Amino acid sequence: MSVKFRDYYEILGVKRDATEDQIKQAFRKLARKHHPDVNPDNKTAEDKFKEINEAYEVLSDSEKRRRYDRLGANWKDGAEFTPPSGFTFSQGDPGDLFSGGGVFSDFFEMLFGESSEPRKARAAKGEDAQAEMTISLEDAHRGGVHRISVQSVRRCPDCNGAGSSNKRICVTCRGAGRVVTPRSIDVKIPPGARDKSVIKLVGQGQPGAGGGPSGDLYVTLRITPHPRFTVSGDDVTVESPITPWEAVLGARIEVPTLDGKAEMKVPAGSQGGQRLRLRAQGLNKRGGGRGDEYVKLKIVVPTSPTERERQLFRELAADSSFKPRK
Repeated sequence: MSVKFRDYYEILGVKRDATEDQIKQAFRKLARKHHPDVNPDNKTAEDKFKEINEAYEVLSDSEKRRRYDRLGANWKDGAEFTPPSGFTFSQGDPGDLFSGGGVFSDFFEMLFGESSEPRKARAAKGEDAQAEMTISLEDAHRGGVHRISVQSVRRCPDCNGAGSSNKRICVTCRGAGRVVTPRSIDVKIPPGARDKSVIKLVGQGQPGAGGGPSGDLYVTLRITPHPRFTVSGDDVTVESPITPWEAVLGARIEVPTLDGKAEMKVPAGSQGGQRLRLRAQGLNKRGGGRGDEYVKLKIVVPTSPTERERQLFRELAADSSFKPRK
């Protein structure tokens, strides 16, 4: 029985005179795209991933590649290849191609005179990763440690990122050297953080290849809108309702702050929309100090006055010479 083999150069999408680096880059790009962890329950992607690994195992090894090229250009045309006399293919599971002692390893032992040990990748630092974390205005003001959950590509624990184990492709990561797993990370937020601030977590990014160091994780902070405070730089503004008599006579009122409550003086004759300042009651600054808080006055009137209140307002209306529209 004869068996057809696709051209390995065609599988990786490279020319026959491609350099070692070009072959490696093509393999990495295709491996990321078709990795089973990225395409769960996708048999087509899984088969493609195995095919890519098979092609790379040959073309990344100079001696195997030289012998492979000697078989002739008919490989590119998909010509049939008849194995040596006495060689037969079993009808095992496709996964046997990478499990040791299967069809794939037997074929290359006969074809190249050696076992199909995957080539170990050179050590290289992993790529940096990005994530976003949503926090409250109070958390940004005070700082603290908060936990974020991310879907992370991590170094395979069984092969330590090498892609192979016991001279065979690692069955856990299927040769990629990486696995996708959810994990929680504690992020220390400094007091005075701002919206779109970026926190760098060293070594929490993507794992390195061939046992190399991991990249870094950059966490962008997003501050949720506050129900009472609005932010402008280091300052915050809050609206506070006051009565007509407090506006006319003046008063001392209690207003909310980022740290609780504070008392402030409303001057006599205050107007609606007027802003009063509370010094150093705004946001913490990264370099030290604080911004200010501005209290915007809103004059409100009773919606359900008592009969006595109505009478007092009638007397005020009769006695007052104040004409705001004149």
